[in-house]
Amino acid sequence: MKRVLYVLLALLLCSSMAFAAGEKETAAAGPVAEKTVKLVYAEVNPLDTIVGKTGTYFKEQVAKLSGGTVIIDIQASGVLGSENDVLDSILGGGTSIDMSRISAFALTSYGAAKSKLLSIPFTFENRAHFWAFANSELAPEFLNEPQTIGLPIRGIFYGEEGFRHFFTVKKVASMADLKGLKLRVSNDPVMNGMVKGLGASPTVVSFGELYSALQTGVVDGAEQPIANYKSNAFQEVAPTMILDGHTLGAIQVVITDTAWNKLSEKQRSAIMEAGKLAQAYNAEISEGAENEVLAKLKAEGTNIVEVTNKGEWADACKAVIEENTKSQAALYQQIKALK
Repeated sequence: MKRVLYVLLALLLCSSMAFAAGEKETAAAGPVAEKTVKLVYAEVNPLDTIVGKTGTYFKEQVAKLSGGTVIIDIQASGVLGSENDVLDSILGGGTSIDMSRISAFALTSYGAAKSKLLSIPFTFENRAHFWAFANSELAPEFLNEPQTIGLPIRGIFYGEEGFRHFFTVKKVASMADLKGLKLRVSNDPVMNGMVKGLGASPTVVSFGELYSALQTGVVDGAEQPIANYKSNAFQEVAPTMILDGHTLGAIQVVITDTAWNKLSEKQRSAIMEAGKLAQAYNAEISEGAENEVLAKLKAEGTNIVEVTNKGEWADACKAVIEENTKSQAALYQQIKALK
């Protein structure tokens, strides 16, 4: 009996020694390495635009902060489709796109009521007004709206691509000259209402088809931020731009829940920290980049029309402003008060 006990004790001692040795070996090997994750990022504009440069900077910061374990593959110039195509794919359960840069109000047609307030014409008086919002306590409430209404995406950070202006095939000199023109719009009630208020005819055309639509007369004009206008060569077919600045081109970057769930906590932190840095970078470059593009357009002979009285433009949009803010009047006034 004693012999059996001795054998059992010996076996127990050996097992303990082996377990301790295993623990030392694991400790010596260090923590388990992060799994490398590749995320496809959709961008409708070229990489040389403000939003393209912002995306590239974000990509670089993510790689740096994640130790190279999160790789962002930016698919620019609309190769993955328009913003609505991308959102339709993502929200419909598609998994080929993990992230996207979208207009901040693109989620309006998917039930994001707060996002609509960012598309209301003449809401932001200047860039400083927008950045006061983007860096305020209100901003996270807007970024997190998709999660609160059950959409499978989450916002990471805000940015802007400059104020949006109308451009036309024929020369225009004032708001009155827009009357009767067919102006391209996305399928958005605010934009439709704004164009009608200006006396023009809203015409839905996808962004990818806009150049040819201008070239063939399907539409007489459209609207875009200055940098996007030039990078997409719209000045070749619509060489007049009137600087009415009706809407600030607010943007945000979103990530799908599916992609988010692939990331470790450390990788998620890297994504969010990179977002903060990218937001600051966007604020730093946007105005200078836009002014540089505007100077080039003028030098190349584009007809740039200054608007000295934006009050009449805002008055023409009064009905669409009131109609689309009345259900969230208090929240809208909070945004307005940040100027």
